[in-house]
Amino acid sequence: MNTARYLALSIGVLCVTSVTAQNYPAKPLRVVVGFSAGSTTDLIGRVLALKMGDGLGHPVIVDNRPGAGANIATELVAKAPPDGYTVLMANAGIATGATAYVKLNFNALRDFAPVTEVSATPHILVTHPSLPPKSVKEFIAFVRARPGQLNFSSTGHGNSDHLAAELLSFMTGLKMVHVTYKGGPQALNDVISGQIALYFPGVPSGLPMVKAGRVRALGVTGAKRAPVLPEVPTIAEAGVPGYEHVLWGMLLVPAATPKEIVARLNREAVKALESAEVRERYAGMGVEPVGTTPEQATAYLKSETAKYAKVVKAIGLRIE
Repeated sequence: MNTARYLALSIGVLCVTSVTAQNYPAKPLRVVVGFSAGSTTDLIGRVLALKMGDGLGHPVIVDNRPGAGANIATELVAKAPPDGYTVLMANAGIATGATAYVKLNFNALRDFAPVTEVSATPHILVTHPSLPPKSVKEFIAFVRARPGQLNFSSTGHGNSDHLAAELLSFMTGLKMVHVTYKGGPQALNDVISGQIALYFPGVPSGLPMVKAGRVRALGVTGAKRAPVLPEVPTIAEAGVPGYEHVLWGMLLVPAATPKEIVARLNREAVKALESAEVRERYAGMGVEPVGTTPEQATAYLKSETAKYAKVVKAIGLRIE
């Protein structure tokens, strides 16, 4: 290709990109969630999507694509057109999976442009009320007396709820059987039915069942108690010093998305997160709204990926 033709094509691409960015958005957006409806990440994403639609002037539709530890959804968005119409609502599992999975068809740090960190919330350690343990210490002793006999559920290998349980097992020497589900509601339902001994739902999805007495909350995974569950201690204060794990949410788009579109999405997301409506709904679910710049979100994703790489290697988590 001669230089003149190359320059002409380059200018054409730049012009089209500029026009696209100026007219953005011209149609509804899709927020892809790698978990089933009713899961913590889904609930957080739906509240944000609804409010963002007001600012963007077009509906923001949530598209649930559960399965494979959210990798189906993540790969779908990584390979989507970089036009700002397909957005990923990810959680901490995207950082964990970068090291935990032996093979992935995407690279989170290379294939995505972070828009903003959305939220932070702890998980809750819940058990069926019929189980004898009424505290974290009692539960640890109960499991230790029955190595390999009790099970715990998660939404998939390498996801945040899985890591919460693996971290507890690693720090206390517990031996339990891992059972995976396509979504948080299913994983929680089998604790309610008594088929599963332990699950770590996020506060938004676990809180209603705790309040209804359907499950027993023994501890929360954050550094401090959850305001919506003030009577439930942190796992660290309940007998496992140094234990801390937080479920965070983040919006991402394909890496080649024009910066102007990333900036527009960021403005609308942060504006929504700062709104009284979203803050009130998040507070009721036990979620802390965050809202950062794309640069801050990128730095956070890099730091979390590096942090979880050490944890994943320490617990020996490798997923084929």
